[in-house]
Amino acid sequence: MDTKNAVATDSFACTSCGADLSYKPGTTSLACQYCGAENEIPQIDENIEELDFVAYLNEKAGKEESISATFVKCDCCGASCTLEPNVTASDCPYCSSPLVLEQAHDESIIQPKSLLPFKLGKDEALTAFKGWVKKRWFAPNDLKKAALNFDHFKGVYIPYWTYDTDTASSYVGQRGDHYYVNESYTTTENGKSVTKTRRVRKTRWTFTSGHVRKSFDDILVVATQSLPKNCIEELEPWDLDNLVPFEKSYLSGFISEKYQVDLADGFDRAKQIADDEIRKLVRRDIGGDEQRISHVNTQHNNITFKHLLLPTFVCAYRFKDKLYRFLVNGRTGEVQGERPWSWIKITALVLAIVAVAGTVAWIYTHSK
Repeated sequence: MDTKNAVATDSFACTSCGADLSYKPGTTSLACQYCGAENEIPQIDENIEELDFVAYLNEKAGKEESISATFVKCDCCGASCTLEPNVTASDCPYCSSPLVLEQAHDESIIQPKSLLPFKLGKDEALTAFKGWVKKRWFAPNDLKKAALNFDHFKGVYIPYWTYDTDTASSYVGQRGDHYYVNESYTTTENGKSVTKTRRVRKTRWTFTSGHVRKSFDDILVVATQSLPKNCIEELEPWDLDNLVPFEKSYLSGFISEKYQVDLADGFDRAKQIADDEIRKLVRRDIGGDEQRISHVNTQHNNITFKHLLLPTFVCAYRFKDKLYRFLVNGRTGEVQGERPWSWIKITALVLAIVAVAGTVAWIYTHSK
């Protein structure tokens, strides 16, 4: 990578007292936690550019503008994250394992073109998280009462790719149309065999083929492999209309992760997401009451992408020697996470339901 185009992500010093400044969520300012001074972040008036996917892979890889930061890689989960200023010890935000700070190294990576700044502060995120924990009805009481170590509750900018693509798909399948026939059947009534007629639904299948087109805008693909995919995807939707051009000041006081999914692999995931929508479109195009899809061949054209950062609060918590991860959307307060289950509570509920059902059956039997 061309280090001549690298932009450093150093901390920012307070002009009043010299302490490190941090981004103040929900504002456009850097704030000093010691003297209260605030410095306005310069606002960049420019459009957020969509980059040509094919041209980048063929011509620009290694020549793009980059940022330089100090990363340390977790030996347990493999995540590479920046370090907060002036730390002498730290834990991985994703798995709570101690980080070996001696392994920290400077590295240049592709500079994101845009980001969503944190809108919620840590206290607001903690409130949302505690409310979420209280609503886990079948969580062990120990979890709800536990003094979670919120020192591990950290704001992390998660790397993402977004892709735009125009798709043209040809398909082969079958259309199923329902129809009804009368069938005779024999049954026994009052000890006698009688013949009756009933209507039976059947399906007539016919071969079909066709073409569908769809344009996709901002297919969002997370570029980390260190968090539960189902949890992080459930943090959506993100207000991508409020993206701002990348400015390193927004990173001050927060951790940012190096992407683990590269551009090409990210597009493979984007194609999977697009395929789900394309198949829905194919089913509508086939029509009828039922559809069978035998084959879909999709061509992708005019592919563009963005590299961006999205704000998430992450808490890794160990409960009875098992790791659980909790995530809070740093814009909306949406909470998702892994949770332990109390099998004692679940068993008690099942037994209670059985007991109630047995009581109702006993009352019904004796009342007759």
